[in-house]
Amino acid sequence: MLEGKAVIGETDMLQTMQQDALDLASKALDFFDVTEAIEIARFIKKEFDRMHGPGWQCIVGTDFGSFVTHCCGCFIYFCLGNLAILLFRGSAAPEAHENHFSALEAAKA
Repeated sequence: MLEGKAVIGETDMLQTMQQDALDLASKALDFFDVTEAIEIARFIKKEFDRMHGPGWQCIVGTDFGSFVTHCCGCFIYFCLGNLAILLFRGSAAPEAHENHFSALEAAKA
């Protein structure tokens, strides 16, 4: 595990869910080396899917950018040492559904 306390950058999760994310990240770092970002992300994602239902996405690394659409109350970005963790449940924008269905209808015509 990395020494030090987690620093939350951004979140809209309930406190209990935030704590689940921090606890799982800490547990993942007990199982995996800090250089095994994919394994850490896989562990956190699968455990969050089990605990809070499917659809979670997890990105772990030391240098990445992101721009995501997420469900309300289902986003957290935090750091443990130099390791950054982004965890969110994805959500399609309503206009994306409308455009998709419009395209399907146009294709049928």
